[in-house]
Amino acid sequence: MLNHWLTAAAWTSAFLLMPQSIQPLQPLSAVQGLLEEVGMRHPANSLNSSNSLNSSNSSNPSSTLHRANNSVVAQNIEGSEAALEDAIFQQINQYRQQNGLPLLSSNSTIAQQARQHSQNMAKSRALSHEGFNARVSAIGESISYRSAAENVAYNMGYDTPDRQAVEGWVKSTGHRQNIEGNYNLTGIGVAQNAQGEWYFTQIFIQR
Repeated sequence: MLNHWLTAAAWTSAFLLMPQSIQPLQPLSAVQGLLEEVGMRHPANSLNSSNSLNSSNSSNPSSTLHRANNSVVAQNIEGSEAALEDAIFQQINQYRQQNGLPLLSSNSTIAQQARQHSQNMAKSRALSHEGFNARVSAIGESISYRSAAENVAYNMGYDTPDRQAVEGWVKSTGHRQNIEGNYNLTGIGVAQNAQGEWYFTQIFIQR
């Protein structure tokens, strides 16, 4: 299921939030160990250096062309991310339907928080639930909720990164419990960094 980390790798992590408390679901120590090892082998994020390139002198034609190319690449990545978010939403609802569960409704407020977290993970190159309380609190400012949960995942080197993430979640008891949970709203965020790594966040809300 897990290919060599140099060519394709995937990790998942799940958290469950009940009002006023966070409870981790079956921490995967082996996965965490792999994540720490890979983190040490990937010490730097080159996104900052690309930002520096973007701030080069605009009077230089090659610099202007480089920025234009970066803009096209960024638009392509954003389009891919949106497509993957929609694909994951469809796959999760298909799974719930097959298991006799009501479909989830997509919510833009929740998706915004999920997307921002995936972007933060992609930038730091670290899979985590850091800031989960803050994300749910931000959602709670406009959506009253009774419970919330979050699944996150990372992979690279796969032709269908969305399917790889969902399959990883479904095969894990903790993630599957979140997917099958008594929730009615969801938001999904996907982000890719300059190294080609994909990061995924799905937040579940019960109103």
